[in-house]
Amino acid sequence: MSPSVAELTQGILKGDIAALARAITLVESTNSSHFQKSKAIIEECLPHSGKSIRIGITGVPGVGKSTFIEAFGSYLTGLGKKVAVLAVDPSSSISKGSILGDKTRMQELVKDKNAFIRPSPTGHSLGGVARKTRETIILCEAAGFDTILVETVGVGQSETAVHGMVDFFLLLKLAGAGDELQGIKRGIMEMADAVVINKADGNNIEQAKLAKAEFTKALHLYPPKENGWTTEVLSCSAIQKTGISEIWELIQTYIDATLAKDQISAKRRTQNKYWLLQTIEDQLKHQFYGNKKIKLQLDIMIKKVIDGEMSPFTAAEELLNLAKEP
Repeated sequence: MSPSVAELTQGILKGDIAALARAITLVESTNSSHFQKSKAIIEECLPHSGKSIRIGITGVPGVGKSTFIEAFGSYLTGLGKKVAVLAVDPSSSISKGSILGDKTRMQELVKDKNAFIRPSPTGHSLGGVARKTRETIILCEAAGFDTILVETVGVGQSETAVHGMVDFFLLLKLAGAGDELQGIKRGIMEMADAVVINKADGNNIEQAKLAKAEFTKALHLYPPKENGWTTEVLSCSAIQKTGISEIWELIQTYIDATLAKDQISAKRRTQNKYWLLQTIEDQLKHQFYGNKKIKLQLDIMIKKVIDGEMSPFTAAEELLNLAKEP
């Protein structure tokens, strides 16, 4: 017999990892009864959440995110922190992603009693995965995890989604991969609170120094952030575990500076508003496409639009009116 909402909630608040994992499974489920159960658990856990530092970590495949997260997470648990590693991976439904591999690659961290690694669900839209990750953050915080690392594995809008649920956003880059600044999306650079050049070891040390100088110069071209923070560029070697403590010190400096000005709570309030509106959009889409009448008519309307028999606007209006019918 599955545990009740009260049993799971009590387990989470006591720091029981098994209860936390079961509750997250309910959050990720598409079963309507599971949805109601998970909603009740989240409501119960909400007053006990919000006390962690939430850190987003992004970077292209091959930049060494898994190795970095293991080194960084192990450093933090060594300081007595409780670390949860979550992922936003909308690409996994197509490519099967790498986050499950990440869990096996983080062999030391996965054995650490003060760490919890949760791969993202596969086969969902970005909105669904991101919403579930955000709800998982609440559950992890209620379970006593004081540092949440949210990794984005996908590309495109996944970075924006992660930025919308964290306090500090870290962009990992690789030196020696040709023109360091080529192909960097302006938006991601603007979102980053720190740029970290990884794999600064061996023959790559000089290239890392050069990349650090280039990124520092490039960042001067961007307007200052609203909170007055200047994005810094650091380098590290996740394999040799060098530069990790400096990254944590920088994050703490950022947190202290923004806490003093009440900017973190203001940012989280803005994020909560964004997630409310995003959830409304997701629910409306789900209700629309789940409507039996719409399912019957959608392909017919699409064919009419493709064949030029009806304009997309007229077809959309008719379908939306159909969805309103009792």
